[in-house]
Amino acid sequence: MTDFEFWSPTYFAFGKGKETCTGELVRRFGGHKALLHYGGESAVRSGLIGRVKESLSSADVEFVELGGVKPNPRSSLVEEGVRLALGNKVDFVLAVGGGSVIDSSKAIAIGAANGGEWRKFYVGREVKVRPAIPAALSVGVVLTIAAAGSEASTNSVVNLEPENLKRAAGGNILRPKFAVMNPELTTTLPPFQTACGLADMFAHICERYFTPTKDVELTDALCEALMRTIVSEGAKVMANPDDYQARASIMWAGTLAHNDLCGVGRVQDWASHGIEHELSALYDCAHGAGLAVVMPAWMTYVHKSDTARFARFARNVFGVGLGVSDEDAALEGIAAFRAWLKSLGLPLTFAELGAKKEDIPILVKTLNLNGNTLGGIMPLNEADVEAIYNLCNA
Repeated sequence: MTDFEFWSPTYFAFGKGKETCTGELVRRFGGHKALLHYGGESAVRSGLIGRVKESLSSADVEFVELGGVKPNPRSSLVEEGVRLALGNKVDFVLAVGGGSVIDSSKAIAIGAANGGEWRKFYVGREVKVRPAIPAALSVGVVLTIAAAGSEASTNSVVNLEPENLKRAAGGNILRPKFAVMNPELTTTLPPFQTACGLADMFAHICERYFTPTKDVELTDALCEALMRTIVSEGAKVMANPDDYQARASIMWAGTLAHNDLCGVGRVQDWASHGIEHELSALYDCAHGAGLAVVMPAWMTYVHKSDTARFARFARNVFGVGLGVSDEDAALEGIAAFRAWLKSLGLPLTFAELGAKKEDIPILVKTLNLNGNTLGGIMPLNEADVEAIYNLCNA
């Protein structure tokens, strides 16, 4: 295990009806006038936005609204949000939704605290060191989708227009002050959206689990327990969307998958996310669906870099590969992972995702490695990335 610093201050209000506490929490964490940021009309039709507004008013929190966040959040809406926040002198950003809404809210929080400037903090793999974010408004979350883990993470990803590039900003300053988490809010999600969330949170753990760092038994065990939980409880949720206890387990697993508790003291990978971001930027596909295509292909390509670790993944997460060589176990584990993704109804190939082989050179180019490498367990160059995209097309 390597040395590390870990700071995770998010306050969690978890359980049925907790969204009625939202206004009180905004006030507790210093908010007096909030930008209420959310996605589509479903949050309005369900009555959730109405309940949140009522809670804000009851706590004497003024607010202005900005809806319309789409998956793979767009920079144009962030710009609108920054102008709205500055024009109304808000001191808090409240995200009601999933990862895209939260990431958009974090970007607005940066812009509103830095005179409108936020884009320069969103960088890709071509930049080895992220620029430090000097200030950001406080962000709070009412979570409606168990997936991205942005409700407790240091990260935000935005699709920068007109270049159509997915780029990230990060730092502890972006960790939300609080997250309201009511598993009941996730029961009406379409099955495909639930499945994409399961793939996303599983991938967040894999990006930390597949590491070259030795002697990380504690965090290995945490990763494996979370992955097993996502598989087992995910099956219950897909079979019965109203299973509250399974929804609760999945919602909390999504948070623990990405607040970096499982990633401290170890080199992390993040190659699959970098490769997938180009897919969802170009094709506007769901992030979890793109990861379902990329992750198994990445595993197939890199597993020989640490066959023993991939064999451990097979045996400790999926219970396969017992009594065989590590190489055979690793391949059985990758096959089991593919089978699980397929059981969720997720795509496994370019064709199923709607991607095109002829676009692979564009995907590699926009990743913009510029001679740098991608990933931790096996550093990947442009030729490696191209080979992984070709495996996705197989």
